[in-house]
Amino acid sequence: MNIGQVAPHFSLFDTNRSLVNLSDKIGQKIILFFFPAAWTSVCSKEMCSVGDDLSFYQKLGAEVIGISVDSPFALKRFKEDKNLQYTLLSDFNKGVIRAYDVYREDFVCDMHGVAERAVIVIGSNGTIQYREVLENAGHLPDFEALKRALETID
Repeated sequence: MNIGQVAPHFSLFDTNRSLVNLSDKIGQKIILFFFPAAWTSVCSKEMCSVGDDLSFYQKLGAEVIGISVDSPFALKRFKEDKNLQYTLLSDFNKGVIRAYDVYREDFVCDMHGVAERAVIVIGSNGTIQYREVLENAGHLPDFEALKRALETID
């Protein structure tokens, strides 16, 4: 996936087991935060940081969505436990992480097939406008670079 490419469409279940379609959201900015696994220390820190900055993202007209391969049931509990006020989607079957080229084969504890830690911004026109994929899942995204980019994206 490169900047300027049309974002792959998807339909995934949220924590209420409702189907969320990307095509229904075109026309606004969307920030996709891909993360490996709920409750891991870095993922928890990242998702809570996203929540802390939620009003900033919303002020710029962006909808925030977190995506992992955890089940909708696990994500519901994670969302409640961390008091997250934005959408979490389950890519349990790993189709979206493959489509967005953020599939990580190897993870801790001999787990295979999780999301890379990545941030992708889809502009209101449905194209990818910002992309950061971290090689080391133990690091956090560059939130300041994301914020600067968001201020210039339609």
